[in-house]
Amino acid sequence: MPKSEEKPERRTPRLADVDLSPHLENHEYENRIQRAQHRLRAVQLAYLHERRRALVVLEGWDAAGKGGAIRRMSAVLDPRGFKVWPIAKPSDDEQGRHYLYRFWQRLPEPGAIAMFDRSWYGRVLVERVEGFAAKARWRQAYDEINAFEDMLIDDGARLVKIFFHISAKEQLKRFEERMRDPFKRWKITAADLDSRARRKDYEQAIDEMFRRTSTRQAPWHVVSGENKYHARVRCLSIIADALAPGCDLRPAPLDAEVARRAARELGVRIPKSALKR
Repeated sequence: MPKSEEKPERRTPRLADVDLSPHLENHEYENRIQRAQHRLRAVQLAYLHERRRALVVLEGWDAAGKGGAIRRMSAVLDPRGFKVWPIAKPSDDEQGRHYLYRFWQRLPEPGAIAMFDRSWYGRVLVERVEGFAAKARWRQAYDEINAFEDMLIDDGARLVKIFFHISAKEQLKRFEERMRDPFKRWKITAADLDSRARRKDYEQAIDEMFRRTSTRQAPWHVVSGENKYHARVRCLSIIADALAPGCDLRPAPLDAEVARRAARELGVRIPKSALKR
């Protein structure tokens, strides 16, 4: 049986089952987002010092909140070990190659976390629905994607996949708000409107994507984006929970020679506990 048709060991997500009611008020949000950021920063520093690798895939409806979540991560993470890859239409050169080629070029180096704002799942979403890929091509992509992800994980990388879900009504509201804001109008494209017009087709493609690629090693996590505050906190928490196991989240030890020089030259004495874990 092909891997993409194996029965997952966890419940496969379905859009119809997603609870869109979770809500956070502003006074709750500020405290919780700061705690989520603090924990994720500790995880990222552990990856940096322990030379670990991770990939985070963010998919979802247009205007569902991916960008807002990314900004809350970028604000606190060290750019030396965190890279965001916004994925758009492939270049002319990339169109002449296998669709996974451009993602191989963006894999994280040791000590880094790579975040993909859209990803290789475009093959079974937009390319499927809009007819950019032949049926035979996108149908075989499920097994190719699973094999690709298995290869990354077997090579030691961690992989987190998150889908942001919002209702058609909330998406319409956000589109209207963007069009009224001169500084946000640029975010709306003809492709966004085309996707909205074919929402039923996308819902079918998304559910099949979950069914065929939510595996034991690389499960899909679905976040309700109906309330932006909830979505941001939930997204950061999912990532931290997935990446933290096995990491030492305590501050990295200071080099003993640096500590001796700091005491002699700067007059700053570092406790011995800071020199080891």
